[in-house]
Amino acid sequence: MGLMEVFFYVLPGIFVVVGVLGLVRTLRRSSEISRAWRHGRTAEARCLRSYTTTSGGGDTAVTTTLHHVFEFTTAEGRTVRIDERNGRSTVVEGDFVTVYYLPENPEGGTAQPPAQGKLAVGTGCTVAFFAVFIGFALVFMGVAHFIFSAADSFGP
Repeated sequence: MGLMEVFFYVLPGIFVVVGVLGLVRTLRRSSEISRAWRHGRTAEARCLRSYTTTSGGGDTAVTTTLHHVFEFTTAEGRTVRIDERNGRSTVVEGDFVTVYYLPENPEGGTAQPPAQGKLAVGTGCTVAFFAVFIGFALVFMGVAHFIFSAADSFGP
């Protein structure tokens, strides 16, 4: 097995691992939010800070993500801060919002209002993206294997 052949297995293999990790992270967070909405507790939280992050630039599109930092007190009296991405743009510093959280993991709480349908659609689209991403990498590995196998049969 030559160096080029290893490259055509390792690089798509890395893509598969990254895709699986992204898929697991997406499903885990979606499940956590859904459980917090359905079975969790609520608390009044204060928005301590609102900020944006940007990525991209140069030859690529710039993406801006809105973040909010919320602080609330759990039913057990513990003070918790969460930093939530993609929050509502109408929430500003000093505003009070309802936070939904699971007692065993209040750091995973969300200030997003319950919207199971929206969560399901967003999760479904993300899962579809990762499935195509992983599938493309696996097909690429299969095609590379086929080509290298065929080339080996023509060798001396």
